[in-house]
Amino acid sequence: MPVELLEEPLATEAVEVPMKRYTANHDIPTLGRAAQGGRTNWLTTSFMIAFHLCAIAALFFFSWSALAVSIVLYMFAVNVGIGMGYHRLLTHRGYKTPKWVEYCIAVCGTIALEGGPIFWVATHRLHHQLSDHAGDPHTPTEGGWWAHLGWILSGDTMHSQTAIHARYAPDLTKDRFYVWLSEYHWVPLTVLGLILFAVGGWSWLLWGVFLRVVVGLHATWLVNSATHMWGSRRFPTRDDSRNNWWVALLTGGEGWHNNHHAHPVSARHGLKWYEFDPNYYGIWLLKKIGLAHDVKIAQYDPQNPRPAGA
Repeated sequence: MPVELLEEPLATEAVEVPMKRYTANHDIPTLGRAAQGGRTNWLTTSFMIAFHLCAIAALFFFSWSALAVSIVLYMFAVNVGIGMGYHRLLTHRGYKTPKWVEYCIAVCGTIALEGGPIFWVATHRLHHQLSDHAGDPHTPTEGGWWAHLGWILSGDTMHSQTAIHARYAPDLTKDRFYVWLSEYHWVPLTVLGLILFAVGGWSWLLWGVFLRVVVGLHATWLVNSATHMWGSRRFPTRDDSRNNWWVALLTGGEGWHNNHHAHPVSARHGLKWYEFDPNYYGIWLLKKIGLAHDVKIAQYDPQNPRPAGA
């Protein structure tokens, strides 16, 4: 496996961002609780309430086949789509794939109901730039509930506003497919839901879409909240990121968050043998069958445990 690892330097001081709303010139809006915490987004909130109620209803429509469908779709959405795709491939470019493979992985990301790729990538890159400082979209320094879910339920809906995110995701905004997918990110999940209902009825729909999506959302949100509050710190990063084993289990390795913030470009987050990282194993498998290359790996040196670029 290649050892090459390209990293951006980590800032040594907090970066202060002026508190202002975005304008017609499509400036990126200031995020964080101070900027958007007082305005509830009722559209997003309504969808979240509806999905959670349907997830509870799924418990009354249990079947073994529905459980199997939800587990398989969870892996495609959270592990392949979000972990391997939105995060390690599109946001940090920790590895490369043929374009058709990249597009397929991105579509998997949309069925997690976490927005389109441009919104997700821009938000996450902004999080790394301002991690646990003013302007971070979701930092527990502004409250654990805020970091977990509050930031989603507040402020403006910007999932489809491609021009606003161009500053942080210029590579994706130049790609017509990603522009389309970001605009219509709800289509793959809707089509999937119709197929599940046609094949397996209410049981498959409730388990394969609603319950699976809700569990996946909370698992991903725990990376924003729990891994900045609880766990161990191997690297002295400028933020509060931590390695959390139980979040790693839920997300396929995304819980090794301090490792990741120290080496953001690394396609591998679990840097020791006991740090279970299924999302990296998926990338490793793609490489073995010739569908991934230029895989960047951080090497943990116990004699020099410093963040890359520091």
